Amino acid sequence: MPATEYQNSSSTLSFSHIGRSILSLRRDHQVHSMEGSTTPNYQNGSLDRDLESFQRLVTELFHDLASVSQDDLLSLSWVSKLLDSFLCCHENFRMVLHSYGGQVLKSPMDRMVTEYFERSVKALDVCNAIRDGIEQIRQWQRLLEIVVCALDRERTVAEAQFRRAKKALIDLAIGMLDDKDSNSGTGSSLAHRNRSFGRSGDTHHHHSHNHHFRSLSWSVSRNWSAARQLQAIGNNLTPPKANDLVASSGLAQPLYTMNAVLLFVMWALVAAIPCQDRGLQVHFSVPRHFSWAGPMLFLHERIMEESKKRERKNACALLKEIHQIEKCARVMNELSDSVQFPLTQKKEVEVMQRVKEVSEVCEALKNGLDPLEQQVREVFHRIVRSRTEGLDSLGRPNFAE
Repeated sequence: MPATEYQNSSSTLSFSHIGRSILSLRRDHQVHSMEGSTTPNYQNGSLDRDLESFQRLVTELFHDLASVSQDDLLSLSWVSKLLDSFLCCHENFRMVLHSYGGQVLKSPMDRMVTEYFERSVKALDVCNAIRDGIEQIRQWQRLLEIVVCALDRERTVAEAQFRRAKKALIDLAIGMLDDKDSNSGTGSSLAHRNRSFGRSGDTHHHHSHNHHFRSLSWSVSRNWSAARQLQAIGNNLTPPKANDLVASSGLAQPLYTMNAVLLFVMWALVAAIPCQDRGLQVHFSVPRHFSWAGPMLFLHERIMEESKKRERKNACALLKEIHQIEKCARVMNELSDSVQFPLTQKKEVEVMQRVKEVSEVCEALKNGLDPLEQQVREVFHRIVRSRTEGLDSLGRPNFAE
């Protein structure tokens, strides 16, 4: 499907529309709860309307995500929009389950919902690993900031400043190379479990200062694999059968939709952000008769194509800003190797231009990484709360993960 179909889509959602969608579900079904009557009111086709509304919302959100230009795909702003879309889908899905709790308690929905919760638990480790990856990008950002500071245009650039910048660039190159090795599974991972979203006193000021600049504060175990975790989330993910749709009064359909959204969002995060043993070759197939399948599969294809590009094939991650870090580091390294002192006016102008480009990348990272980490935290906590509520309602034990 051509990109222009999505780029020209008229289905772009505003967050006020998203808010109205959630509020309308609450208003229409506030009298129902998962602890309430086991015979919810289906008069006037309210269930059918809500199921259709949920499918339409997911479709519109993914049309909006798919309409992005190739240049902005996998940028910090796009990943942020992806997480916003997930949170919106998740909240609407939670309200559907909440509104028709009586049906959820019956077979086969009780089993299918439990399976969804088990998949969502696996997504929690992905969130932790992504947060580690965000911290890794921050470390690279700090090294770039040293380059900007060393070659500040407010003072004369001398050989000593270039030596300082060169050292930061070497540390950056080694750090990014080490991360590529770790992501491919060939490097030595220093990961060990000593941090999670729920722990107090967790800051991002406890770094390793060893030669390869790897963090010693990782949230996932030493042998954890993002690729295997994604495979586990996608295992046995199949569209509902006709008898399951009938037995669940159609609720099996939004459940499958939310499973597919969960898998895609976690896969896209792993594609974009550095994390341990990345791998994108996860079986991802959804039937095209779902209205949201077209834009979702289109995005999957575009991201896979990006990963196969020559300059991206061995990247530690596909985030646009990481590519910019690599380009800036390479250009500055080449520049530092070619300069002679004292600098000519022409060379000084070139240096200032390159420093400006590095500074712009630093600013984009400074503005984007903190909000992104907050969104990942919110995804983590929403999944935990939803699972706890659901298992309590189903009368299942809820063991802390």
